[in-house]
Amino acid sequence: MAHHLDDHHHGKCEEALQNLYSYIDGELTDDRRGLIKRHLDDCNPCFEAFDFEAELRIVISHRCREEVPDSLRQRIAEQLAELDKLCEPLSSHPGEGAADSSSASSEHASSGER
Repeated sequence: MAHHLDDHHHGKCEEALQNLYSYIDGELTDDRRGLIKRHLDDCNPCFEAFDFEAELRIVISHRCREEVPDSLRQRIAEQLAELDKLCEPLSSHPGEGAADSSSASSEHASSGER
């Protein structure tokens, strides 16, 4: 129990709680993740906070997937289709550049024939 109190005095709980979302999202280095995990294993109040946040994210994730209105899905699909159309010229642009250099080569060749 004294070890747990020492952790509180040294800011381990504050550090663990500040890194909680990064820990849940898997955005920490392996070393940092290990430190936070050991703290959560030893500190029930921090583990309860972690458990609550992890469970909350699961609930929100499931609710958002289940309750997206069809009209919103349609609007998103239309926006993605528009973005695809806007990006098409960019992907075909290198091919156009090759065609331009081919025509420039043939113009150069025809001017050399004169």
